[in-house]
Amino acid sequence: MTPDVRVCEDVADLAERGADAVAAAIAAAVQSNGRCTVALAGGNTPRALYETLAARFAGNLPWTRVHVFWGDERFVPSGDRRRNEAMARETLLDHVPCPPANIHPISGDAASSAAAADEYEATLRRQFSSEWPRFDLVLLGLGPDGHTASLFPGSSALDETTRWAVDATAPADPRSRVTLTLPVLNSAALTFFLVAGAEKADAMRRVLAGADARILPAAGIRPSRGAVVWWADRAAVS
Repeated sequence: MTPDVRVCEDVADLAERGADAVAAAIAAAVQSNGRCTVALAGGNTPRALYETLAARFAGNLPWTRVHVFWGDERFVPSGDRRRNEAMARETLLDHVPCPPANIHPISGDAASSAAAADEYEATLRRQFSSEWPRFDLVLLGLGPDGHTASLFPGSSALDETTRWAVDATAPADPRSRVTLTLPVLNSAALTFFLVAGAEKADAMRRVLAGADARILPAAGIRPSRGAVVWWADRAAVS
């Protein structure tokens, strides 16, 4: 199947078009299911999209029906600005009427990253009654090394077939992470990759060409019953 790649002029264009698409996905899921479950991405690329989503759609989306999760998290204390949660709250969640009870962060205060992963899996199982959680929308980034979420090249997390969330080790600080697993990510109804920058171009090209997921983990995102859309600026498709 030909990959669905939406080429944007720059990060600002990606933010505008991506925000429109996220808003449409949220509205459609709520209309169909009565709620929308979204797993957010961290990193720098989603920041402008979150800000645009908050600025343009704070008052005209059914935020009370939206449940927010994270695809991965840096295992640092709650409130630490390095957390993906902190960025999402600063740019999006503090500016939209999503009820606090609908926001489900990964703990930064558990005894260990492994304990945090266990806790998050329990959280997910309370929210989803199916064999695997079927998110309405998952947002993912892409690293120059081909990683996505906190699934890094060669990680044992890539071999997980039963767990929903596991601890992982990153090659950069902070090293301790918690991440959703490939079976969970591949159960999503819709996945948006957000990719910007020339330093991502080689990884993106190789992932779209069908690279080995142990070498480029983003290549492991192959949902059996869902769609994947790549939102990329021109530098990333160079």
